[in-house]
Amino acid sequence: MTNDFVQISDFFAQVDWNSKIYLLLRHAERNHITPDDKDFGAHVGLTDSGRRQAVALGKMIPAIGDAVYFSSPVGRCMETAKCIGEGRKLAGFGVCSGASVNVTPLNELGDFFVRDVTAYEQTLRDGFYEGICEWLDSGEHDAFWPLHERAEQMREMMFAKGDSRFNIFVTHDAWTVPCLSHFCNLKFQPKCWMNFLTGLAFERPEKGNVKVTPITAMETGWLHF
Repeated sequence: MTNDFVQISDFFAQVDWNSKIYLLLRHAERNHITPDDKDFGAHVGLTDSGRRQAVALGKMIPAIGDAVYFSSPVGRCMETAKCIGEGRKLAGFGVCSGASVNVTPLNELGDFFVRDVTAYEQTLRDGFYEGICEWLDSGEHDAFWPLHERAEQMREMMFAKGDSRFNIFVTHDAWTVPCLSHFCNLKFQPKCWMNFLTGLAFERPEKGNVKVTPITAMETGWLHF
């Protein structure tokens, strides 16, 4: 499979300065989730490399315009969003000297696509990647809301929550993958997955249609197992 993702630096280099930008991103690199983790990795944090990568991404966000940060309540997502904001701060953009980066936790970014928690937890036990791919292929799954309708609702939720020049939403691969499948027609398999700090950008102009671009802050947007 070819790399269909655009480097985020290249994306920012071509954006219309009159547009509002909405990024939906998977969190930065985390530590490994073990098979016996009873909380399904809920408390697994970022690696040092992941923190550095998130800060580097923040430095790429252009200087012109304000930025807001939203995150899944899960710790590694909150930390990713904060590191992105700190990166922009280190570059001298967006946050006054001495001010902290404000990250707003959103429950929607933690479980937006989950319809049945019990069925979802069973999917995690039976095979996370296989279960997600089954849902992507059919659009229907006991654990999840209908794929295409819910992806559209995710985009509308982002537009409703963020009204800044740059609106950063950090979530999990489980909720970024379905949006990449729906909006960008990317194909995923259990052994060909999305990378960390990867996702999609909605470019919302003052007039005209919204443009969607699959983006990555990593060398490639793909992970191969």
